[in-house]
Amino acid sequence: MRTQVVIVGGGPSGLLLGQLLHRKGIETVVLERQTRDYVLRRIRAGILETGLVNMMREAGVADRMEKECFVHHGTCISYENELFDINFKKLIGQNVIVYGQTEVTHDLYDAREATDGKTIFEVEGVQIRDVDSDAPYVTFTADGKDQRIDCDFVAGCDGFHGVSRQTIPETVRKEYEKVFPFGWLGILSETPPVHDELIYANSSRGFALCSMRNDNLSRYYVQCALTDTVEEWSDEAFWDELKRRIPESIADELVTGPSIEKSIAPLRSFVSEPMRWGRLFLCGDAAHIVPPTGAKGLNTAASDVHYLNEALAQYYLDKDSDGIDQYSEKALTRVWKAERFSWATTNLLHRFPDQSEFDLKMQRAEIQSLHYHETAQKWFAQNYVGLPY
Repeated sequence: MRTQVVIVGGGPSGLLLGQLLHRKGIETVVLERQTRDYVLRRIRAGILETGLVNMMREAGVADRMEKECFVHHGTCISYENELFDINFKKLIGQNVIVYGQTEVTHDLYDAREATDGKTIFEVEGVQIRDVDSDAPYVTFTADGKDQRIDCDFVAGCDGFHGVSRQTIPETVRKEYEKVFPFGWLGILSETPPVHDELIYANSSRGFALCSMRNDNLSRYYVQCALTDTVEEWSDEAFWDELKRRIPESIADELVTGPSIEKSIAPLRSFVSEPMRWGRLFLCGDAAHIVPPTGAKGLNTAASDVHYLNEALAQYYLDKDSDGIDQYSEKALTRVWKAERFSWATTNLLHRFPDQSEFDLKMQRAEIQSLHYHETAQKWFAQNYVGLPY
């Protein structure tokens, strides 16, 4: 088998790259370790930056998103019983939308099937070979048979635990990581959202987040210890704790109900450099992870896709390799800015086990600065809606 670009990983970043390249006449094959149904059962964040929204339109997969999304003109931050709004529309004339990552992935799979794009599911033993040469290829097992795809390039969109990053030799690869000393306990419930905008809450009991997926599907989180387990948290205990961490006026409006999904996610910042080795390019979680506080995970993956799509189009359509040569540098410049914003918001809103009284006073002063100073709010808004590519 032969194609121009092998995309390892059938999540949203791999599918978006495949769809964008297809519209430019560039052939791809997508390899996915799981089944399509498994991929579509993953529950992930749903805040889409302006750049990702525009890329969905460019990829021709925006129709359902445009009809069903929630447009958010700002967000809310609370500390103890204080609540204030950061109005993106007023501050910088932009907004974000809420549209679940599962829905993004669903739309992209439908589009790929409509164009007869080749996707191979339930692949095992993927090996990316000879990417430091002019003739890379990928081997794998599917349907019990060993297979090989020869290609020009490989896009590694297979996540933190995938094979793509590990293909880059340790002598070449440098990794940076910060693990935070807490996690997020999250639940999904078939209840109406408690507020029109997301609420990020800093309280003496720890961080909380009130979010949503649609008019009757809400997503809530509370900061928890890394040693906690889902089994230790009943629905009743979760709702009680959430109410303690948000302003009373919001807690009084909260509609509770049985959870339909409950999980604990650890928080970490991670970056692997470089994001290109030979004819292999890393995208998304294969190269970097951000704590979810800044809503940057999917959006940072999308910015990688933007740079790689442009680079490959330049290579194939213009016979110019400058884009692929500059891919890693361009992608990492924006990645580190997203890491900074996610790190800053995580430090701003969470309780850390080693915080002194001085640290807590400084944290409160930082939140009040954001509350009362337009310059601080503009910086927050610009980063939240997404820095330009």
